Amino acid sequence: MYALVDCNNFFVSCERVFRPDLDGKPVVVLSNNDGCVVARSNESKAMGIKMGTPFFQVKHLVEQGRLHAFSSNYALYGDLSSRVMSILSDAVPHIEIYSIDEAFLHLEGVKPCEMQKLCRDLVAKVRRWVGVPVSIGVAPTKTLAKLASHFAKTYKGYKGVCMMDDDSKRVKALEMSPIGEVWGVGRRLVPKMQGWGVVTALDFARRPREWVSANLGVNGLKIWEELNGNACVTEENEDRRKSICTSRSFADMIEDVQELALRVSDFAALCASKLRREKSAAYDVTVFMYTNRFRDDLKQYFPSATIRLDVAANSAQEIVGTAMKCLRTIYRPGYQYKKAGVIVSNIVPADEIQGTIFGFDEELRSRQDRLSAVMDAVNGQAGSSMLRLASQRPGHFADGIRSDFRSRLYTTSLEDIIEVR
Repeated sequence: MYALVDCNNFFVSCERVFRPDLDGKPVVVLSNNDGCVVARSNESKAMGIKMGTPFFQVKHLVEQGRLHAFSSNYALYGDLSSRVMSILSDAVPHIEIYSIDEAFLHLEGVKPCEMQKLCRDLVAKVRRWVGVPVSIGVAPTKTLAKLASHFAKTYKGYKGVCMMDDDSKRVKALEMSPIGEVWGVGRRLVPKMQGWGVVTALDFARRPREWVSANLGVNGLKIWEELNGNACVTEENEDRRKSICTSRSFADMIEDVQELALRVSDFAALCASKLRREKSAAYDVTVFMYTNRFRDDLKQYFPSATIRLDVAANSAQEIVGTAMKCLRTIYRPGYQYKKAGVIVSNIVPADEIQGTIFGFDEELRSRQDRLSAVMDAVNGQAGSSMLRLASQRPGHFADGIRSDFRSRLYTTSLEDIIEVR
């Protein structure tokens, strides 16, 4: 059996930990540069505020005092997430952290009669020790556990824990779940499945295996198996990422190519650092830029360019250098850019890099690897921006991001430690 622990409205819940006066009031958390809504309380959802709503469309509600808005405070969210995961890790032999606010608990060895009590105790302990409400769904597969956690969050009668521990409960849950709520069914696939008459999860689970295989392939077959109670989704951490993206919206629109180059260098260097941390390397480097699509009075331009390396790389020098070539290809003067980013893709294990039939400069690659190792070691101890390439901005790459509504770093900075009066 698996238990999926999901922190309810996590970013909002983190803000409320130190602002209990906001319990029961509409709250939203904004993306980088206070661009759009990325988290909502139940009260703000009831007001009709959608995920991704541009902040300027709801700013008047904040000014009227009808809505409370916070800039993203990832240091706070990351710290509280670590505290939640620590509590969960102490409760079971094996935990699989799926995201900042979700984790699968493997319940091997836990007696069926003890599972519900274990989960209820965890709901209470996390709320008492961290201040964050969580919901837990228990089921024989991860996909069913995801659905169960949704029911636990939606219906107060479950008191935070939904047990899908027999087939009648499974069938009832699938009957009540639209196909779009099933883990692994993307938004683009939903209309197609509805066209086939697959409206609920139960409709899909009852389709013949041969039909699923013919129309949806291996991935669709895995979802089908999971919905029918047969666990076949492996641990997510075993899968190597297919791409890594680092992007930011700018606090102010940028037209100068030199300033854009500094930003793109930062993003490319961070992508390279992530590759090395995961012991990976990438063949493809993509740079993209956006103008402000909400400004109808300005010229619009959404360019991108990709360069494929002859030999996969993960050093900052190669990734940044390639990103600069992409930028020079797509930059056009006369436009005001609001966002840029770098994507590295076609990722392979770093120890399986293949050369070309023409060979490559192994000595140069060796020097780059040694320099990267030194940079990672120093930055790991002294801060991520202590050592950087000359093409990068001085200081931390996140400098200049608008965060007019950011809360204090209550748990990670002595200057922001909570005051008790």
